Amino acid sequence: MVGVNTNVVTAVRVTAGNTNDCPELPALVESTAQRFQLADVSADKAYLSHANLAAIEKVGAVPYIPFKSNSQGDGSAAWRRMWGLFMYKQTEFLAHYHARSNVESAFSSVKRKFGGAVRSKNPVAQVNEVLCKMLCHNLSMLVHAMFELGIEPPFAVAA
Repeated sequence: MVGVNTNVVTAVRVTAGNTNDCPELPALVESTAQRFQLADVSADKAYLSHANLAAIEKVGAVPYIPFKSNSQGDGSAAWRRMWGLFMYKQTEFLAHYHARSNVESAFSSVKRKFGGAVRSKNPVAQVNEVLCKMLCHNLSMLVHAMFELGIEPPFAVAA
């Protein structure tokens, strides 16, 4: 998960390349909600599921995941609420949903700065390499924010 204002990666789950991302969303939302207050969660159609909508609403956020062309309006309360918003207030829905483009920008940034491929051969080392890339990305976003916002952190003065 990525914050849309800061582009900071708030939660990571490293999976095999052929793993479906959809079931990973509830754990990412829960992990992020432990450290940040979520207002909205935007995701593409691949993340549309009853479980994901419920997980997002459980932490007090509003899910903005577009419905597929074959989706129906019946289902859980969360599903019906978002279906109504998607179908009858599309302008409002899309304004929130398009914040998702910041997530794509963050992943593009990681790939440009630190490479899109994983070089390690050992599976444990591969996970660690991906996690290191995310850590480095977050540190670069922190430095960027410090300069952009004029923040001078009070580091300890050497004796």
